[in-house]
Amino acid sequence: MLIIPAIDLKEGKCVRLERGVMSTATVYSDDPATTAKRWQGEGAELLHVVDLDGAFAKEPKNRDAIAAIVQSVAIPVQVGGGVRSLETLSAYLELGVERVVLGTVAHRDPELLLQASERYPGRVVLGIDSRRGRVAVEGWSETTEVGPEALAAKFEDLALAAIVYTDILRDGMETGPNIEATRKLAEAVETPVIASGGVGRIEHIQALLPLAQVGVMGVIVGRALYGGSLKLGDAIALAKAR
Repeated sequence: MLIIPAIDLKEGKCVRLERGVMSTATVYSDDPATTAKRWQGEGAELLHVVDLDGAFAKEPKNRDAIAAIVQSVAIPVQVGGGVRSLETLSAYLELGVERVVLGTVAHRDPELLLQASERYPGRVVLGIDSRRGRVAVEGWSETTEVGPEALAAKFEDLALAAIVYTDILRDGMETGPNIEATRKLAEAVETPVIASGGVGRIEHIQALLPLAQVGVMGVIVGRALYGGSLKLGDAIALAKAR
């Protein structure tokens, strides 16, 4: 299972939010590229970058910071937040981004996800963000009536790289990932799942590792790494020891 550091961007700086609320932002660095190099140096094999401003603006807002990250590391970078068109997706790939996360658009415009996966097989990630069992969109500001499994099932036949599943109410809280909801989604689809939200310490990684058997191929970790309650090297070593 991959341990994937998150780099959340707000106004060009690395921040972490609590439950996706912008007013809770804690700034950890004003140099995202240096942060990316740090995680690569500590053993990361993939980085998860989110343009928080873009998620609300519905268009990229931290392109320069993302370009700097991509240019600073040799490992793959996946980017999400504010991607609403094939043009934006293509521009990110041309920038050197390895994979692009589509979330809101999967619910609003499923045809676009189909076109994207056909044009760029294996380079599109479906982002499913859930609040109390319902998919949330538009930077998590709106909650739909659709469940995660139902949304994922619509795209089961597409050539997606993965599904990033985030439990919004746990995101940034370090209270532990939603093991059962993550398992339920992974068991419902063949597409590999990446867990996100709630990891706070090494025991939470330990609890997730058995889910590799049902298709959970990675976990995104943010605040715990920045705050120091989890060491990236320890988490990677634990995952590789399984």
